[in-house]
Amino acid sequence: MKAIILAAGMGTRLGKYAKNLPKGMLRFFGKTLIERQIEVLRKCGINDIVIVKGYMSDKINFGGIKYYTNNNFANTNMVETLFRAEQEMDTDFLVLYSDIIYEKKVLLEVLKSRVDIGVTADIDYKDYWKARLDNPKIDTESFKLGEGGEIVDIGNPNCSFSDVEARYVGIIKVSKKGAEIFKKNYKLNRDKYYNSDLFWMRSKNFKNAYMTCFLKAIVDSGFKVYPIFIKRGWLEFDTVEDYEKSTMWVKNGSVVRFIDLTDL
Repeated sequence: MKAIILAAGMGTRLGKYAKNLPKGMLRFFGKTLIERQIEVLRKCGINDIVIVKGYMSDKINFGGIKYYTNNNFANTNMVETLFRAEQEMDTDFLVLYSDIIYEKKVLLEVLKSRVDIGVTADIDYKDYWKARLDNPKIDTESFKLGEGGEIVDIGNPNCSFSDVEARYVGIIKVSKKGAEIFKKNYKLNRDKYYNSDLFWMRSKNFKNAYMTCFLKAIVDSGFKVYPIFIKRGWLEFDTVEDYEKSTMWVKNGSVVRFIDLTDL
């Protein structure tokens, strides 16, 4: 098992807190987000760690890590960043967003899954979402399951609350078989759409594809993608508001509602 951390983003929505820093290098109580992820991965026995850099790539420099670079980070998105490390998709791997932190128990739950493509999702996210956002409805995305428990829709921002059965976290587990499906679907869509500026799925074009759009494309191809359910134990740092609220929760002790920082 290896881990691929996607860390090419600029983090502009984090404002002054990530000024002149890649998003994953935001410091949160003494450690960067990526540093916290590396520590949790190693505690869980995952030492084969890959980071795909982009914006200010020289700022990310941890020992014992393999690096790739998305030099076109300003004009691409998560999927393109992931596939800069395509040659690493030769065995089971995790895809991890760089702007999250998570407890060890969350990662252990993910590692227990035996599905070929598993998407980590929080089924107890609502209190966190209400505390995190002044208006939780502005960041609602579909996570809808079929009769067999498989994902049938993911990432649709224009959905009803009945279609939000859980919250996508930003951790994906892929088996060796799943890796072949990832590569096959990427190549198929890249060959067709890479040079097009037309919308692709729910992304403005294929080069700027969201990961949820890529997962939906795999679902639409007929391959079963399943959820890996967790209950809390993670935080996301996407905006100034995220950082300031999380910092406040740590200071007043209320962060334990959402995550046990001693388990990182």
